[in-house]
Amino acid sequence: MTQRLLLLSLAAWPALAQLPDFYRTVNRMSWVVSDLNRATQGWSKLGFVQVQNPVEMDLSEVQYRGRPAAVKVRVASGSLGDVRVDWIQPLGGQNAYTGFLKQHGDGVFALLHRVPTLEAFNKELERLRGLGVNVLQSGTLEDPAVHYAYLDTATQGKYVLGLVCLPPGLERAPPSSAAKISQFAFVARDPKAASAFWEKLGFPAMTFTHGATRDPRYRGQPGQFDQELGWQRHGKVAYEWILPLKGPTVYEDYLKVHGEGIHHLGLPVEDMDNAIREWSAAGFAVSQSGAWGEAGKKGSGRFAYIDTDPIGGLIIELLWSFR
Repeated sequence: MTQRLLLLSLAAWPALAQLPDFYRTVNRMSWVVSDLNRATQGWSKLGFVQVQNPVEMDLSEVQYRGRPAAVKVRVASGSLGDVRVDWIQPLGGQNAYTGFLKQHGDGVFALLHRVPTLEAFNKELERLRGLGVNVLQSGTLEDPAVHYAYLDTATQGKYVLGLVCLPPGLERAPPSSAAKISQFAFVARDPKAASAFWEKLGFPAMTFTHGATRDPRYRGQPGQFDQELGWQRHGKVAYEWILPLKGPTVYEDYLKVHGEGIHHLGLPVEDMDNAIREWSAAGFAVSQSGAWGEAGKKGSGRFAYIDTDPIGGLIIELLWSFR
């Protein structure tokens, strides 16, 4: 039995060893919305910077599930910390964007990693293909040439993994004053199955925690929620996976409306009460909140979910840690 386990471990090792370094950083998010004006006008007031005016585009040379596809979109870009955001409003046709909007509603469709060269881009697609993961949609933007690919990972992995190859010098670093993302968070009905899927592709297995929550509140009332958390730490920003165990919670709310997927972005704040006042003044209330650890001690902190779902199908979580 010991020898068999050793052989199985060695068989799995190549996938783990080959995980490229570019997965340490999320370069950009593809964010599909039904109303681009509402999304960009809302998020430009809430920490996103360099938000461009929407433009209409006919994307050429697009392959969707291995076949040519017509893709017409309205698109605008902005930045949050060092992550670029592309808001995409599909205008019809059969493609990955319209499929996501029909099934999920508004929300972050994909997290994309910047691949340094076209050779490395094609090599990674081939590696993933060898592990049973096909390209969902791909294309090339001209002048200058930008190559992108969305992988067909949503069914098992609960979000779309994306790759993008940009010409050197195309993007400048966003302003240092922008808010920083400290957490990409997902809701899933079976995070352990998702962990097994990503581990097969070379990502680290999740570690799971089940800590107690202090002072739980849900939509203005005392809460009685509970959840198990899975963690992936292969990159500069942690990935949090949430399995709701008891509610009601904002996680269950999200599952009912959108299904599994990217639920929120975590943003660290210096002063929780002041941050809540600022978000409330902008028209976005706290939907769920609480604390962890022993109050006033190292390792403790507070969290507050801001109900930003109406402007794009994504929640913001404010995070404050005791220092």
